[in-house]
Parts: sequence; structure tokens; C-alpha cells
Amino acid sequence: MNDYLLLLPPIAFLIIFVFVWLQYAGLKVLSSGEKWPKEKGKTESYACGHDLGGDSRVNPNYSQFFPFAFFFTIMHVVALVVATYPRGDAGAIWVGVGYLVSASVSLFILFKR
Repeated sequence: MNDYLLLLPPIAFLIIFVFVWLQYAGLKVLSSGEKWPKEKGKTESYACGHDLGGDSRVNPNYSQFFPFAFFFTIMHVVALVVATYPRGDAGAIWVGVGYLVSASVSLFILFKR
């Protein structure tokens, strides 16, 4: 048998997929009691020993968080691209300038009220 057969991407994917699926199935049985009778409170939210009446889920509003996350992402991608462009290549300089211009436009749109 060829030693490199297990390193082929389709074969390695199938082996890893089967392994992860077996873990998923085993842990699903252990965590939620799929095949056993469900214990009271096994799938309920933890509330320091108190019963939660009704549906007490919280739906957070991410509208204030999005501008900060977008700003963080744009600035870090631009910093990475501009800081790592190769020196001496005129085409790469224009890519960096393009990233700076597009970041400026996107930040202007983001913070425009």
C-alpha cells in the first residue's frame, strides 16, 4: 500500500469527516440524552437554581456594535495589505493606494450621518 494514500485530500477529508461525525453523535447522546429519557432541566437555561417562567430569552441589538466591528476590520485589512506590499513593484504600490482610497470611502460612508 502506498504511504501517501492517506495524505490525498479526498481520503484525508473522509477520514476526518467520519471521526468528527462519530464524536458529534457520541457527544449529542451524552449531552442531551437523545436515547434516554430527558432529565428535568437538562436542556433548560441555567438561572442560578431558579426556574425561569416562560420565554425569557434576550435578543441583543448589534446595531451599535456593527460600526466598530466594521471599522476594526477595514483598518486591519488595510494595514496588513499596505504594510506588506513588495517594494520596487509599481503595480503593488497602486494596490496599496487603491486599498487606502477604498478604506477612506468606506469609513466616510460608515460615519456619515
